[in-house]
Amino acid sequence: MIIGIPKELKVAERRVAITPAGVRTLRKEGHIVLIEAGAGSGSGFPDESYLRAGAELRTYPGEIWADSEMILKVKEPIAPEFDRMHGGQILLTFLHLAADKGLTEKLIEKKIIGIAYETIQTEKGSLPLLAPMSAIAGRLSVQAGAYCLEAKNGGMGILLSGVPGVRSAYVVILGGGVAGVHACFGAVGNDARVSLLDVNQDRLNYIDEIMHGRVTTLISNDENIEEEVLKADLLISSVLIPGARAPKLIPRKLIKDMKRGAAIVDISIDQGGCCETSSPTTHDNPTYLEEGVVHYCVTNMPGVVPRTSTMALTNATLPYVLEIANKGYERAMKENLEIGKGINLIRGELVHKAVAESLGMNYTPIC
Repeated sequence: MIIGIPKELKVAERRVAITPAGVRTLRKEGHIVLIEAGAGSGSGFPDESYLRAGAELRTYPGEIWADSEMILKVKEPIAPEFDRMHGGQILLTFLHLAADKGLTEKLIEKKIIGIAYETIQTEKGSLPLLAPMSAIAGRLSVQAGAYCLEAKNGGMGILLSGVPGVRSAYVVILGGGVAGVHACFGAVGNDARVSLLDVNQDRLNYIDEIMHGRVTTLISNDENIEEEVLKADLLISSVLIPGARAPKLIPRKLIKDMKRGAAIVDISIDQGGCCETSSPTTHDNPTYLEEGVVHYCVTNMPGVVPRTSTMALTNATLPYVLEIANKGYERAMKENLEIGKGINLIRGELVHKAVAESLGMNYTPIC
């Protein structure tokens, strides 16, 4: 199969879809890999390293899209890439379609076979391709929150760890998934006072055990959410429903009643965000102030540490890329149910139920 890796176009996105080591593996299996010049430079992988691995270097992204049967990306395609697609082309990337009806309609129009990293799911319900990026985003959320709490950024001027004689910050984490757990690690490691809310009691038991009781765990319900949010110096939202829009758990009225200069880091923004006041931002302009609260809503948080992120992403995606390339998507999705769950679009049809329901669009089951 001819596999293309274009350079990412999203603002300040320095990740690349595959490492040179990943290219070498694909070449050993007999696949042709086309990569755009400079695609890996932001992650510390120069063109020469891809050439040594056996990739073919292309100067113009249009050539890569035109010649490739499968396109590997990190983030969803944006407007300049739409006209480069062709019908029947496999697109394997983070799509997050539940939060973007316009993109969904465009990919349907172009008759793309869209496979989303974030909806590839194991039998036990885990999301193996989303997990490494969620781990990175979770850990970054604490750094971002500390930045937001600095007075120069509109925050209340509070140090997460506090100092002897002065209380540390109170950090509230919504969601006990991969991102939430890693946010816990970061917040506890900074000596903050931490509470975490989740709907799953077993998950709370697990978090209490691994955190050795250093995190207050609470069942997520309206009463507990309101109580904790009002106490929060930093609120980190990491709630995820695979393939669907994130639930709006924090209404504007509650945010208006938060402490002045408190901060919100909405990791869930890729899927629409959990706060009514959340709107997507970029690494170039990551924060804004609304209702007296600093909001950090960057949609590609792991892009700020591109080398770590690219290596972690390739480790997770490569087995699936190989299976799709070796077998073709039709056989691969039949033989591997995890890949089947990752299919969002097939040649003009929306085939992922949660995405369709989130967007109010027609759903076509995969036969």
